[in-house]
Amino acid sequence: QKNGVSNGTLYKKKFVEHFEQAPMYVAVLTFLGFGVGTIFGYLRDFMRAWGLEKRNIAAEREQQKDFVPLYQDFENFYTRNLYMRIRDNWNRPICSVPGPQFDLMERVTDDYNWTFRFTGRIIKNVINMGSYNYLGFAETDVNALKTVTIELQKYGTGICSTRQEMGTLDKHVELEKLVATFLGVEDAMVFGMGFATNSMNIPALVGKGCLILSDELNHTSLVLGARLSGATIRIFKHNNMQSLEKLLRDAIIYGQPRSRRAWRKIIILVEGIYSMEGSIVRLPEIVSLKKKYKAYLYLDEAHSIGAVGATGRGVVEYFGMSPDDVDVLMGTFTKSFGAAGGYIAGKKDLVDFLRTHSHSAVYATSMCPPVAEQIIRAMKCLMGLDGTTQGLQRVRQLGKNTRYFRRRLHEMGFIIYGNDDSPVVPLLLYMPGKIGAFARRMLEKNIGVVVVGFPATPITESRARFCVSAAHTREMLDTVSTA
Repeated sequence: QKNGVSNGTLYKKKFVEHFEQAPMYVAVLTFLGFGVGTIFGYLRDFMRAWGLEKRNIAAEREQQKDFVPLYQDFENFYTRNLYMRIRDNWNRPICSVPGPQFDLMERVTDDYNWTFRFTGRIIKNVINMGSYNYLGFAETDVNALKTVTIELQKYGTGICSTRQEMGTLDKHVELEKLVATFLGVEDAMVFGMGFATNSMNIPALVGKGCLILSDELNHTSLVLGARLSGATIRIFKHNNMQSLEKLLRDAIIYGQPRSRRAWRKIIILVEGIYSMEGSIVRLPEIVSLKKKYKAYLYLDEAHSIGAVGATGRGVVEYFGMSPDDVDVLMGTFTKSFGAAGGYIAGKKDLVDFLRTHSHSAVYATSMCPPVAEQIIRAMKCLMGLDGTTQGLQRVRQLGKNTRYFRRRLHEMGFIIYGNDDSPVVPLLLYMPGKIGAFARRMLEKNIGVVVVGFPATPITESRARFCVSAAHTREMLDTVSTA
């Protein structure tokens, strides 16, 4: 279905997302494909048990037969019999910078994807449609990386300490001030790992007696952080405001289970851009609900910071809202900034609390100085502090490339998901047999894509996920769409 919203009180422009349903025959054939694969999987397991087929996967030794199995046999059924058939489409080693094009190490298998060997041949100039290099800052230009080289020579590669011990450098302080200025908030704190920014900080903010309302499609880092916190977790349907409001209303009315006491905190966890769906959070409606029910909002902008908004400041800018409307602004530097790590930003009281209580601040090694400098370089470029308009040009080019590529795929009749302004473009493949065939065919055309299937997606929604970059040329996008 095509979902368009134009609400003068909440949205300043039309909000259009596409989630077209597949025809019934496609769903039937998809289930049939998994069914046939499962039947043949059981047949091959039978043959392996009787020695009619070689058992390639690791098995417990005879001496361990009386022990409780480390894992149930069926848990590995999918890996043995379905994933192995198309395993060659993942973990392909590249040997160059992941820019708009990259070089790929060719590998072949002699035992049906159980093991691989490298041929020594390099596949040159493969069009990169899989990296999160939204603004093209993953680059090796000597002039662009001059400041990074200087910092590498000055500080070295590692800190060998945590932020609370001997691991806070002047580069970290400079970066945190810059992030706060960029986002328009009071303060910010940076961390060396994007995944840990969620998983290690959510437990510091909520705990037992608190309620987390989480979008059903939230990233694993948010899910893990919520589970580690010990708070009660309730799931609402993806971007569904009716589902969220019902949970909020029930939480206010009924309170905690059994005791019926009021929840200590209610916090809503959402993402800016959902990396598997290409959809953008309905931020104005969520902020409206959060204010109505006096809840807190935690916004993960891993894929949206730098990628959307007139100047790349994420979904808050995209919707023309104030950063003060979001209680906890989280983002990563691993996508648009071509680096590593993440940040938490917001009120100074919030950040000061995390400096003391965050597990990442206490236990994790600090961000290395060259990475910090790379983020500073990219962020200054976006803000125009480098004396150029190159950053703004990159943001605008990304928007143009995104809309052009999505329009081309629509015109060609493909079913694609997500928002018209989202650089994450999922193209639905549905049938399991098409996953491997599609990726192999694209590689033959010198195009690198990411393909995703069950259990990472619903069983009937296998897909190829394209990530558009500002560094892509119109010719590259045309080559991909017509391959």
